[in-house]
Amino acid sequence: MFVRKIGIDLGTTNTLVFLPDKGIVINEPTVVALRKPDNTVLAVGAEAKEMVGRTPDDIVTYKPLKDGVIAEYYITEAMLRYFISKSVGNFNIFRPEVVISVPAGITSTEYRAVMNAAKEAGAREVYLVKEPLLASLGAGIPIHSSEGNMIVNIGGGTTEVAVISLGGIVAWSSLRVAGNRFDHSIIEYIKKKYGLAIGEGTAENIKITIGTAIPNRNKTEMKIRGRDLSSGLPKDLIINSNEIAEAVNPHLVDIVNSVQSVFNVTPPELAADIMEKGVIMSGGSSQLRDFDEFFKRALGVSAYVAEDPILCVAKGTATILNHLDVYKRTLLNRR
Repeated sequence: MFVRKIGIDLGTTNTLVFLPDKGIVINEPTVVALRKPDNTVLAVGAEAKEMVGRTPDDIVTYKPLKDGVIAEYYITEAMLRYFISKSVGNFNIFRPEVVISVPAGITSTEYRAVMNAAKEAGAREVYLVKEPLLASLGAGIPIHSSEGNMIVNIGGGTTEVAVISLGGIVAWSSLRVAGNRFDHSIIEYIKKKYGLAIGEGTAENIKITIGTAIPNRNKTEMKIRGRDLSSGLPKDLIINSNEIAEAVNPHLVDIVNSVQSVFNVTPPELAADIMEKGVIMSGGSSQLRDFDEFFKRALGVSAYVAEDPILCVAKGTATILNHLDVYKRTLLNRR
């Protein structure tokens, strides 16, 4: 079978690729490993992520997207080429049509960079769709309804907040605070409190294993290993979930404030709809324990995590690909 359509959730942390009739065929880290000084691509995705923090001087690992947009053009193009060729196979004679997610706050320069990188990587036509719309479609929100719906898509690099009605974004905010910032705050907290240096992989594992948004009397513990900053030697440490809640709290408050700012500019009728139905949360970082309860306490509005939140944007590209002719006349004409 020749592949003519591909959906790509181009995330700061993970990239997901969807093919009609096959579903999600790729879910790999957004990481590329290069060999210096000639910049040859050694590995992409999962294989490259295994090299992070473990490479000799002549191999460098990059995360080519920063806060959801292209930071390293050449590396992003190489990564897209890898994902597209892996999806369609080396003998596909058609250059595919590609739908790619982009942040709501993307600039015209960043827009052109994604478009050009995808075309250089082998796409025939490229359609860029804003993440909140794709996440809403993937979460099952009826975006063409006249009622207001709010989506909060919390990924690795950005938190996208949008109020959606009649197939468009009425009010929005794009905050460059999300899962990666959570990881860095955990690293800094442990460094400052215990004098222990840990890597990004360890911090991410801590967040996933015991991370929570709200301190709890029944706290959970985890044993970690890092480098003691005073002796320079390896050292074990036991930390608990309440400490992680304390570490990430400033970033959670930033996200809540961003949601509040969107409410402030939302028309009253749509705000009333959202108060009645609640806020829908999507994206991998929305899975932080008790994040929905944190929202409810802070804003007084019910919050619900979508089914398979990490897949919502990819599922949204699937909806568009399955009805591409219809969406070409509506969503895909909008910048």
